[in-house]
This record gives sequence, structure tokens and C-alpha cells, in this order.
Amino acid sequence: MYKRELMNLNLWLLTLCQGLFLTNNVTFIAINGLVGLSLAPLGWMATLPVMGYVVGGALSTGLVAKTQKRFGRKTSFQLGLAVAMGSALLCAWAAYTSQFWLLVGATLIAGYYNANAQLYRFAAAELAVPAFKEKAVSLVMAGGLIGAIAGPNLAAYTRNLSVVPFAGAYLALAGVALLAMLLLAGIRFPPVPVQTAHSGGRPLGVIMRQPAFIVAAAAGALGYGVMNLLMAATPIAMQVCGLAFSDTALVLQWHVIGMFAPGFFTGHLIRRFGTLPVMGVGLMLNILCVMVALSGVSLHEFLVALFLVGIGWNFLFTGATALALTTYRPEEKDKAQGALNFCVFAVLAMTSLASGVLVTTQGWQLLNLGSLLPLALTGAALVWLAWQKRRPAALA
Repeated sequence: MYKRELMNLNLWLLTLCQGLFLTNNVTFIAINGLVGLSLAPLGWMATLPVMGYVVGGALSTGLVAKTQKRFGRKTSFQLGLAVAMGSALLCAWAAYTSQFWLLVGATLIAGYYNANAQLYRFAAAELAVPAFKEKAVSLVMAGGLIGAIAGPNLAAYTRNLSVVPFAGAYLALAGVALLAMLLLAGIRFPPVPVQTAHSGGRPLGVIMRQPAFIVAAAAGALGYGVMNLLMAATPIAMQVCGLAFSDTALVLQWHVIGMFAPGFFTGHLIRRFGTLPVMGVGLMLNILCVMVALSGVSLHEFLVALFLVGIGWNFLFTGATALALTTYRPEEKDKAQGALNFCVFAVLAMTSLASGVLVTTQGWQLLNLGSLLPLALTGAALVWLAWQKRRPAALA
């Protein structure tokens, strides 16, 4: 009974850490594009601070995998939070001194925290019994609801905390990182089994050639990329359309609610209906989001579209994570998870840049039309894996 209660406590603490991580992310998304727009030499460079965050994440995946293997989950996660605190303070200084490239550099450094905290969902599976893995992943991801509420409100309430717009928000994020460090100190992660600690398992190339791994990486990365493409452009698009920042904060809040509220039941749906059907529903919700976004640019169209893409992302990304868990052994987790996160961050980096370029030069409509291509590729990947799974049965 004690072990079960301890496991639940660990999961809830990790869920809170996930919520604070998303508070950081949502605040970054809400303000980085706007701060970038006010400081950038050219308009199309506005989302470079957003891009810096994900490029930093991509560049950090290998280093994070090594620190996770060398020092374990807890120490590595604490190191990520220390970087989050320092980079937030650096962002505040960049805003105070109106240094655009320092802001980009600070968000690049913050990417290490991004890459580190993206492993919370995998750590959740290790804190649960095998039969509860999918639900544990889903539960921890549901912690993002904290970010849905805290992130936009933090950005809105601290916007004018100082004479420099949004500098106070960056300072508040340093406090958020400190709080997460205190919570993480109470989590007890399971030790790495001795027999697997010094074993590398199969080569990464062998792991990555598995059909399930290919689809998990592709669907996770492309689904995240489409969501990021639309989300990063939304604050700028709404400002161009003459909507107030309070409206932007409301849209982002409901978007993140859509991203993480399903976490309370997505794991159950995966256990009952299977991974691919849930991911397929997520894909259809993404397509519906694009249709709504193309129908108009009022507050309600922005709100409904971003809410739908949030739910679609949850189904796709949670499903991709659950699918990935079936493709590697315990001794292979660091390199396999690092490869999966690198794919996600590489696509996020491209969509962050494309988001700023498209929304400032071509407009909101063309940006949404462009998102249909990665959605089509995601659909093709899901169909291909379903066909691969049926082949052995048909041959038998």
C-alpha cells in the first residue's frame, strides 16, 4: 500500500512540474513573438525568439540524453530547471535593454529546459505499473492545464509590471522555475536496474527502422509542428486583425485547455480503442481546425480553431508517445527518447520560422492552407502502419 501511495504522490508531483513547464511554454508563446516584433530589425523575424526556443531544444537533445544517462532523471531535471531560471532572467535583461539578438540567444539557451522537460511524459511511464503506463503518461500531460490557466494570465497580469512591456513576465518565469525545483525535489524516481545500467541495447538505427517507431516519430513531430505553426502565429495574426491582447490571452488559454484537458481520459481511450484509432481522431480534429480557421478571423473563429487543434494535438501526441513506448527496451530509453524528441524539435524549429514568415508576408489564410500538407503526411503514416500491422495476419 505504501509503495502504491508513493507512486501516486510521485505522479502528482510530476504532473505539477509538467503544469509549470507548460506555464513557461505558454507564456513564451504568448509574449516572445510580440516582444520579438517590437525589437526585430525586420517584421518576418518576429518569431525568431520562438524559433530559438525550439532550436535550442533540438540542439540539446543529445546533451540531455547524456545527462539523463549519466546523472539520472532527478538531477538532470533539476539541471534543466536551473537553466530555465537563468535563461528567463537573461530574457528579462534583453527586453530591458532592447537587444533582439540577446533575446534570441536567451531563448536558445532556454531550449535545454524544453528538451529536458519533454521527457516528463516518459518518466511518468516509469513511475507506474505496466498496466497503467498509458494512463500515467496521459495524467502527467493533463498537468498542462495549469499552464492553460497560469500562462496566459501570467502574461496578461505582468505585461505592464515594469516600464518595459513583458519584462516582468520573464522575471515571473524565473520564480516558476524555482517553484518547480522545489516540487521536483520531492519526487523519488525508480533506480536504473544494474543489469541495464551498463548495457546499450540495440543500435539506434535498428530501433529507428521499426515501423511503429517511424510512425510514432513522424506523427508526434508533424502533429506538434502543425499545432506550433498555428499557435505561434496566432498572437501576431490577432494583433494584425485589431484584436486586444486580452482576447489573445483568452484564445491561448482555451487552446492549452484543449491540449491538456483530454489527458484525464486519453489514456483510457487508447487502452480501450487502440493507439491508431485515437491518433486518427486527432488528425481529423486538426483538419477541422483548419476549416474553421479558413472561415473567418473573428475572435470566435480563432478561439474554436485553436481549441480544436489543441484537442487534436493531445490525441496525436499522447498516441505517438504510447506507440513509442512499445519500440524500445529499458536500456535503450535514453537514446530512443532523445531521437524522438530531436524529430519533434527539428519540425518545431522549421514551423516556428515558417509561422513568422507566412503570417507576416502571406497572411493567416495561406498559413492554414500550408498546414494541410503535414496533416496529409501524418494521415499517410497512420494508414501505412495500420497496413503493416495487418500484413502478418493476412499472410498467416
